[in-house]
Amino acid sequence: MSDFRPCFLIPVYNHEHAVGQVVEQLLPYALPIVLVDDGSCDSCAEVLDRLQAAHPSVTLIRHHRNGGKGQACMTGFFAADNLECTHAFQLDADGQHDLSAVPAFLDAARNRRDALICGYPIYDESVPASRQQGRKVSNWWVAFNARSNAFKDAMCGFRVYPIEPLLRIVKTTRLSKRMEFDCEILVHWAWQDLPVENHPVKVTYPTDGVSHFRMIRDNVQISCMYAKLCCQMLAKRSMLSARRHHHV
Repeated sequence: MSDFRPCFLIPVYNHEHAVGQVVEQLLPYALPIVLVDDGSCDSCAEVLDRLQAAHPSVTLIRHHRNGGKGQACMTGFFAADNLECTHAFQLDADGQHDLSAVPAFLDAARNRRDALICGYPIYDESVPASRQQGRKVSNWWVAFNARSNAFKDAMCGFRVYPIEPLLRIVKTTRLSKRMEFDCEILVHWAWQDLPVENHPVKVTYPTDGVSHFRMIRDNVQISCMYAKLCCQMLAKRSMLSARRHHHV
């Protein structure tokens, strides 16, 4: 049996107009596709039901209430492990990522199986300037808390995770369950001194016109997450500094 067994993982929340096209573009890779319905509306749930019925490679897992992107991803990671997959290729359901990058990411994961293959966005003119500025702030905070410049982008949801080290973190850490998960997991990855590779992916904002970002609520949650990580980082600072000097 091959020791590289990836699957695609797509957290879904009310992206009924885009998720079908995303799945269709992934089918030629003949890999398992895990869809996590994070409490979507009825019309989106129906689309997901049809995708599962039409394609044997699709596994659908349903949250009856919206738990957040982080919760959906963690559900998907455990599902990938149950499918005996070695890697989970996480991507968004809204079609913003250029899926022509998939082969390069799979090759990178195959060639370095212990590394997180982390996407960084190449934007077109559709990206709002406010989003780019917000990402710069998040990138700074992740680098500061991680004590590492290993990540070119902290928020891109286009990544290939090795399941085994990922689940070690998930099982032993109280992680954020909403959109701040993508940033937080990188900090914990760096604290474990795990390898990372960065690869580009073109991004268009977004094909179905749906954004679940809530300015006040999500910014408060993100700020609380960075404050929590900062406190944890300060407690770990001597260990992290010693590790950094060891690598030098």
